[in-house]
Amino acid sequence: MQGNGAGHNQYSRNGAQNSEPSSTGAAHSNGLQSVPNNANTASNNNNNNGGSAPPADNNSPTEAGGRRKKRPAQSEEDVIRLIAQHLHHLGLNQTVDLLMQESGYKLEHPSATKFRNHVMEGEWDKAHSDLNELKALMHSPGAIVRMKFLLLQQKYLEYLEDGKVLEALQVLRAELTPLKYNTELIHILSGYLMCSHAEDLRAKAEWEGKGTSSRTKLLDKLQTYLPPSVMLPPRRLQTLLKQAVELQRERCLYHNTKLDSGLDSVSLLLDHACSRKQFPCYTQQILTEHCNEVWFCKFSNNGTKLATGSKDTTVIVWHVDAETHQLKFMKTLEGHAYGVSYLAWSPDDAFLIACGPDDCSELWLWNVQTGELRTKMSQSHEDSLTSVAWNPDGKRFVTGGQRGQFYQCDMDGNLLDSWEGVRVQCLWCLSDGRTVLASDTHQRIRGYNFEDLTDRNIVQEDHPIMSFTVSKNGRLALLNVATQGVHLWDLHDRVLLRKYQGVTQGFYTIHSCFGGHNEDFIASGSEDHKVYIWHRRSELPIAELTGHTRTVNCVSWNPVVPGLLASASDDGTVRIWGPAPFLDVQDTKGHNECCSMDSC
Repeated sequence: MQGNGAGHNQYSRNGAQNSEPSSTGAAHSNGLQSVPNNANTASNNNNNNGGSAPPADNNSPTEAGGRRKKRPAQSEEDVIRLIAQHLHHLGLNQTVDLLMQESGYKLEHPSATKFRNHVMEGEWDKAHSDLNELKALMHSPGAIVRMKFLLLQQKYLEYLEDGKVLEALQVLRAELTPLKYNTELIHILSGYLMCSHAEDLRAKAEWEGKGTSSRTKLLDKLQTYLPPSVMLPPRRLQTLLKQAVELQRERCLYHNTKLDSGLDSVSLLLDHACSRKQFPCYTQQILTEHCNEVWFCKFSNNGTKLATGSKDTTVIVWHVDAETHQLKFMKTLEGHAYGVSYLAWSPDDAFLIACGPDDCSELWLWNVQTGELRTKMSQSHEDSLTSVAWNPDGKRFVTGGQRGQFYQCDMDGNLLDSWEGVRVQCLWCLSDGRTVLASDTHQRIRGYNFEDLTDRNIVQEDHPIMSFTVSKNGRLALLNVATQGVHLWDLHDRVLLRKYQGVTQGFYTIHSCFGGHNEDFIASGSEDHKVYIWHRRSELPIAELTGHTRTVNCVSWNPVVPGLLASASDDGTVRIWGPAPFLDVQDTKGHNECCSMDSC
């Protein structure tokens, strides 16, 4: 319990006085109004020694027989108050009484107890008077005005609901308005006088109506203005436990599922630790339909399909089974004379654009459902169109290459705009629909606006940027930098955040990705035939996936299924990675210790 100068000893000690068990609805010796609980049979007539506890002195609680107890540490007193508040919430009021008597503490200041009871009973004049007592205990006396406003607002609304329009009008004119606080809200409140019935009032005011529910919410708001030494914040113990659980999950390197903010789904008796067996470290499928090097792979935005592009001049589209997460062959898109080194799904996943290597001057826009070629675009045989990115509107795309082409086109391949002299290595359209990010041969990423023809430098590296991708929120960029590895940049602050270790990156184009729940993880291929996975906040890999026999060119994490990862390699295969095929019951509960970084 936090001390408040002289006020600390004024109310922190109970005096360990005995009292009879409180009846339902009565005020208990702990200072709180009771909650009915027929199952609560604990008696608080006597202490553990069988005798009556004598009053404590001014500073310390005493044991039976007058012996002075050792003063508990501040943290112990806080814990006692937290437990007592939780027990009261459960309706175990007699147990609370006994705990307070034996500990010698009060759960809250007596003035706060009166205030609480008067608010819950709707005795607004008494609650208003209580504020004068609480004012001396508050760190910010100015908060009294805000608390008065909240009280009077509830009083005003309850009068209106009861049909007491004149009384409500009097509160508005004589009590709320003179406070000179939030005049805009007072104007809104005055409009509620025109409500024809109670249902209309509750709907317009977004208010639950007179009663325990709305008064409890009011009390929760009022408590935020009181120091915790006077009145604990509502449900404080539950809040602390939730924070502890969330922190453990955030620190768990393998946690890859949605964070449940509730406590019902976890055990508080064990520390949280996910098993590596639940992480996508295990080969679930090997797709061998391509007959040459596989240069690219990309899951669709809805996670139901995977597209793979190969040196064998084909694109293969795979369907992801919603239940088993197994991939099944869907169709082959053929005719890419130079091979397929890059793929981009349209925002609605209806179309797929395929690009080739440096000497390819064409790109192909496919209707994925029908398998028909919608557009084959080529501006000049001297062009190099090696990268592409869709505008968020799904009606335009940008494309370019290292020979100085940088175009914006429509769905039919018509040229809408062009930017001269930009040697593009990789492209990305931001969610604002105006800014296009392009990495170029000057080892940088610049932002281009085709509407006002402005550009600006965002990222500057010391070595060539072979590829990059951007997080869903547009804040982070993941770069594969020649001879350096994988770098994480903050695009807003324009600073380098992480240099991830382990990966072998030369001058081959390797594509990394964000993935997992909340994009907490990063994966990249490597020239040493491995797939590397890092937690976003840690520069050391948490997994190295082996199985490929040549350079891994590209990885793609399913955006809907956090436990599904694909990798494409020069060995001609695509590997699908997932959790271990057989999980123990204990593993699925997420309490096994995390495994080491050994290869799967």
